[in-house]
Amino acid sequence: QVQLVESGGGLVQAGGSLRLSCAASGRTSSSYAIAWFRQAPGKEREFVAAINWNGGVTYYADSVRGRFTVSRDNAKNTGFLQMNRLKPEDTAVYYCAARYYSGRYSNVGSSNEYDYWGQGTQVTVSS
Repeated sequence: QVQLVESGGGLVQAGGSLRLSCAASGRTSSSYAIAWFRQAPGKEREFVAAINWNGGVTYYADSVRGRFTVSRDNAKNTGFLQMNRLKPEDTAVYYCAARYYSGRYSNVGSSNEYDYWGQGTQVTVSS
């Protein structure tokens, strides 16, 4: 199993930046993908970004592409979400999630495919 702990959320003005971290512990020697989801009040959880096990392939929701960058440092068992040019509509609780996989990393944006979740970190963007 993998345990995940997010950090780095906070309050920022529109146009500002934040960097979220997702520290993994436990069974981190196996290949696992990391994804970021977010959930705003009254809305469903939505996919934000994902990265495959070695960081060679990344995926983004259209709403964040070009503003957010997902990355990982496997030596430190940590994933990152760099968020630039933040907008008020980015306000949400952000969750990192992980799943083991072999072969093709598919259904990247489906929250049901992820077995492990962090506790979430609040991101608030003021206008």
